[in-house]
Amino acid sequence: MSLVKSLLWTSLLFIQIHEYRGCVEQERVGLLELKVLLTSNINNADYILSSWVNETMSECCGWERVTCDDATGHVIELSLCDLNQKENIFMPDETWLLNASLLLPFKELRSLDLSQNQIGSLGNQESNCLSKLGKLTHLNLGSNSFDKEILRFLSALPALKSLDLSSNINMEGPLSSNELVNLSNLEVLILRENHLDGSLPFKDMANFSSLEILDLSRNVFTGSIPPYIGALSSLKAISLSDMELNGTLPIQELCALKKLEEFDLGGNNFEGILPPCLANLTSLRLLDISHNRFNGNLSSSLIANLTFLEYIDLSYNLFEGLFSFSSFANLSKLKVIQILSDNNKLEIEIENSDWDPMFQLQVLVLSNCNLDEPTSTIPKFLFYQHELEVVALSHSKLKGNFPIWLLKNNTRLKLLNLRNNYLDGQFHLPPDNCKNLTWLDVSDNHLDGQLQENIGKVITNLEYLNLSQNNFEGNLPSSIGDISNLQRLDLTFNNFSGQVPMELVTNCTSLIILRLSNNNFHGEFFSKHFSQSFFSLELNNNHFTGTLPKAPLSFCILDVSNNNMSGIIPLWMGNDTVTFLGIIDLSNNFFEGQLPCGLGSFEMINLSHNLLSGLLPSCLNLQNVKHLILRGNNLAGISLPKVVLNSLSLLTLDIRDNRFFGSIPAEIDRLSNLRVLLLSGNHFSGMIPKKLCQLEKIGIMDLSRNFFSGTIPYCFRKITFGQIAASEFVYIYDGSFYADGFSLPYKSILNNDHQIQGTEFGFKKQVEIDFLTKYRSNLYMGLILDIMSALDLSINQLIGGIPLELGQLSSIHSLNLSYNQFTGPIPKTFSNLTQLESLDLSYNNLSGQIPSTLIALNFLEVFNVTHNNLSGQVPDFKAQFGTFDKKCYEGNPFLCGPPLEKPCTMLDESPSSPRQYSNASDGKWYEVDPIVFYTSLSVSYIIFFLGVVSVLYINPQWQQRGFNLVEDCMYWCYYFAVNTLKGLSSCMSH
Repeated sequence: MSLVKSLLWTSLLFIQIHEYRGCVEQERVGLLELKVLLTSNINNADYILSSWVNETMSECCGWERVTCDDATGHVIELSLCDLNQKENIFMPDETWLLNASLLLPFKELRSLDLSQNQIGSLGNQESNCLSKLGKLTHLNLGSNSFDKEILRFLSALPALKSLDLSSNINMEGPLSSNELVNLSNLEVLILRENHLDGSLPFKDMANFSSLEILDLSRNVFTGSIPPYIGALSSLKAISLSDMELNGTLPIQELCALKKLEEFDLGGNNFEGILPPCLANLTSLRLLDISHNRFNGNLSSSLIANLTFLEYIDLSYNLFEGLFSFSSFANLSKLKVIQILSDNNKLEIEIENSDWDPMFQLQVLVLSNCNLDEPTSTIPKFLFYQHELEVVALSHSKLKGNFPIWLLKNNTRLKLLNLRNNYLDGQFHLPPDNCKNLTWLDVSDNHLDGQLQENIGKVITNLEYLNLSQNNFEGNLPSSIGDISNLQRLDLTFNNFSGQVPMELVTNCTSLIILRLSNNNFHGEFFSKHFSQSFFSLELNNNHFTGTLPKAPLSFCILDVSNNNMSGIIPLWMGNDTVTFLGIIDLSNNFFEGQLPCGLGSFEMINLSHNLLSGLLPSCLNLQNVKHLILRGNNLAGISLPKVVLNSLSLLTLDIRDNRFFGSIPAEIDRLSNLRVLLLSGNHFSGMIPKKLCQLEKIGIMDLSRNFFSGTIPYCFRKITFGQIAASEFVYIYDGSFYADGFSLPYKSILNNDHQIQGTEFGFKKQVEIDFLTKYRSNLYMGLILDIMSALDLSINQLIGGIPLELGQLSSIHSLNLSYNQFTGPIPKTFSNLTQLESLDLSYNNLSGQIPSTLIALNFLEVFNVTHNNLSGQVPDFKAQFGTFDKKCYEGNPFLCGPPLEKPCTMLDESPSSPRQYSNASDGKWYEVDPIVFYTSLSVSYIIFFLGVVSVLYINPQWQQRGFNLVEDCMYWCYYFAVNTLKGLSSCMSH
């Protein structure tokens, strides 16, 4: 009997082997024809599908990306995705048509993947051209350029169960019932990351009773979730994340989806409380409602009932009140918890209840959640966790020492974020437990002491290290150069000193962001052979010396301001060195010479307070420059240089305290985008041109300390001075860079990448402008610079009356017209300047009474009308005027009333009556001993001369500026003499 069975099995095996003849010839030919189509749309595609060759001995079932049925030899799977994976070999910006007839030979095809191939459409082929693929069940056309027309062709595939049309750039518009009607047998539908809009298409999908997986995320759908979602009774996973959906959840219909395992609503505007009936979705494994507006208390019973839960993200909502962390205690499958609050109203109680966790977490994010107030210690349950890969407890007011035990207990730890807490003591890492650590942030704490000498050998695989805003001191260990994968290092705002180890730059070749600002580093940073390229290099506010590197380097942000660096700015600066954005700040150093021509590549240039000299080079192309700050140098030129007037993108122009002279040219109106214009401390003269009124977006204008004459143009009322919409803000997040979040070690049914909340690496490099107001120099930056508005015309030779139209600048914050020759009254319209904080009209020839209506200026902090010819009663001593003392009115003898000592009843005293003086003795008051006088004068002169010489000798920068002052005086005398002689000659000629 056994012999018969053996013979039977042998016969069957022989028959099967005999019948299998390799791949079907018709399909082999079809594959070769398909290859011709694919390679015809690819440049340099010799290596694409290289095993697909037309040779007799070549077995097509063994070709790459082809799968055949073992029994029949028919092709059942074609995986032709991402044919350009080695390089971008498709013709740029071109799509191509897929000839569907080339797929018809594969009648047994079950799965086809053509994703990521820049396919545009099926062209003008008949809608049933795919109908012969009757056994096709899985189709992936994602990451191409199909539009909704493709749905018409796909309706001819009767067996289709899984369809992926994600990331098609031309897939846009609303979905209609006609487009979906023949796809009702689908079990998987992925439409993620398209441009589909309108309302969610659940009404048109009411007969999709077999649908198990639905991904509509990252589209442009709007409105609320319609109740028709309840018809999708087989649904296991749904993602509606990252859209503009709003409203409350349809409680009854949503809670009827008993089979639901993954529910992702993150990144919308849903509101209201979480429906308690969600506790009935006991199969739920993933719940993500982050980045919405859900409010109220978090229900402990809801969470505790979801016993299969593996992943929960409740971050960035409006939850408030007390939430007991023990709700998670019995969820034994739990791997990921993310709760990041941004309203500071949620308090999480962890330690005040007796519970033992049944879970072993991989990810724990509890940020800004008021953990266990008032003790705020690191949660003790973490002592029993040994599989953690991510721990983020930032912004939680945690106290105590750095938790070295957390690293010892969790050798898989990849990310540790303890930013912005109250941790103190020394920062020490265990020697053998940090091999997997790639992200470490302990910034903004109270850690102190020196870094351990072997720190680089302990965290060798680290990519991101942030130790900023602590109290670290001492030298930076040279072992930091052993962190060869380091990409971002932030040591700002500490007390580090000494020289920066050369190993940091030479060994850490992946470093793209290096921030060492606000420390006490010294010495030369740029060695002779320095050639490292950075995205951002910030060395500001240290004591670095030396010069900039002679060899070109690439960077986007370079800040070496407030150091002691010197030399010339290299000629390569800006020439093909900027790859994105472009910010350079060399301010407050000792750089000299002229500006190189390539600087125009940057968006922001700050070279203020150096020793730069000469004219702005004509080769300087500032077309892309938005912020040009050259204050406090020795730059010169007649009027505004043409290279500046051609900078049509310019938002900020600061050339204060240089040696520019002449009048403001009429071409100034070309700078129509200008928001900040600072020309003070030069030698500009002539009339203030009416063309300035064309710069209607100006928020801050400073023309002080020049030689302008004539009157204030009435048209200044056209300038906004702060009246801008939020959409026009230009100084916010200038130069900001945000790295991608850290990917979660969790894979969902939907295959979506979930991110760790709150781990973005962001910093601001904003435009900073110091401006004198309220008798002090204030630094304005970012949003404050956007909303600040001021006009300063002080210390000029302006005459005439103050225009009434200035009272229309209702949003202005500071107005300074002091030290001129204005006459007439203070305009009553100034009472309309309701946002005014500082008003300085001192040292003019103003007359009349101070308008009593100025008392309505509720924000006025500084008021100065000293040394004018004002008379009458000062405004009532109340409101803001109740804070101004008599010093604000000095030099106006005919003013009266509080806070002045002179009562207003004395106004009838004749102002022309001579003042009487009495002599205390017979001696004449004007008699002076000549010996005493000349001796005092000589000694004072000698002391003053030696003092000036000593100061100039000690500080070379002041020495240079002293010489510049003398030179400026000579220039002024020269031009005064020339103008006087020209005037005399013209008079004599007449």
